[in-house]
Amino acid sequence: MLARAARGTGALLLRGSVQAFGRSPRRASSGLPRNTVVLFVPQQEAWVVERMGRFHRILEPGLNILIPVLDRIRYVQSLKEIVINVPEQSAVTLDNVTLQIDGVLYLRIMDPYKASYGVEDPEYAVTQLAQTTMRSELGKLSLDRVFRERESLNASIVDAINQAADCWGIRCLRYEIKDIHVPPRVKESMQMQVEAERRKRATVLESEGTRESAINVAEGKKQAQILASEAEKAEQINQAAGEASAVLAKAKAKAEAIRILAAALTQHNGDAAASLTVAEQYVSAFSKLAKDSNTILLPSNPGDVTGMVAQAMGVYGALTKAPVPGTQDSVTSESSRDVQGTDTSLDEELDRVKLS
Repeated sequence: MLARAARGTGALLLRGSVQAFGRSPRRASSGLPRNTVVLFVPQQEAWVVERMGRFHRILEPGLNILIPVLDRIRYVQSLKEIVINVPEQSAVTLDNVTLQIDGVLYLRIMDPYKASYGVEDPEYAVTQLAQTTMRSELGKLSLDRVFRERESLNASIVDAINQAADCWGIRCLRYEIKDIHVPPRVKESMQMQVEAERRKRATVLESEGTRESAINVAEGKKQAQILASEAEKAEQINQAAGEASAVLAKAKAKAEAIRILAAALTQHNGDAAASLTVAEQYVSAFSKLAKDSNTILLPSNPGDVTGMVAQAMGVYGALTKAPVPGTQDSVTSESSRDVQGTDTSLDEELDRVKLS
């Protein structure tokens, strides 16, 4: 009788093996695969096996052998990344604005045992946790900060979900907010605020441009005045230098002429040449009387030309009466003193003519 039972059990095992190798394992009405003794687990899946109602082990991908009747596949967990749409929900911000917001949740099962026995429906539990966490995080922010700190809001929701879902064997990879719907009146107010900000920036930029333009014009005028003053200064310096050079050149030329004249007077017949020159100049000066003004100065005897020439020669004789032998400088100094005496004699003669 025992041999017949063994033969029956062997036939059952052989039949199950043929079924397992011949086609994929059949799934029960609940969607779980049946125990066909020899099973092939797909990659990125974890099959939780119970033996006589208690957890036995988790089947790894590949070939696995189970005991019929005693072993049962209780849960099948996917180890791939799962994408869950979080339904749209309402939330109130810190400044009492009601928003309609939805998102997308990305998660992965890290521990199939905890995911099977830690919570009844892992996906539903994580979805509800994401909604409640989103409402609590939005209540801490104002409306403007919700739009500015979208990334930090997503990170905060992920951290909160991971802390709560750690005992479920689930890890939230990221959370993304899809759409944020604001009430129509709030949207109109936001658009008006944006337009006001744009007008403000335009006004500020225009005023800054006007200020920069005025500053540039003032700087240009300042530089122009500085350059003009420097040019005028340089012109005055050059003019003064030119006048000084001209005066110095005239003085040098006059001194050279006096030295040459003094040297010529010391030569032979120098007295006669000097007498002739003085006479010619005297006659020329007398001929120009009454041409430039109505005031006429006449000597006491204008018809006596010989007397006038003799008087001029007397002036020259007074200049050459006492020459001092020596260097040219001594001759020049004596000549200068004689010229001064001659000018004094001429002035006395003119006074005498006026009195007559």
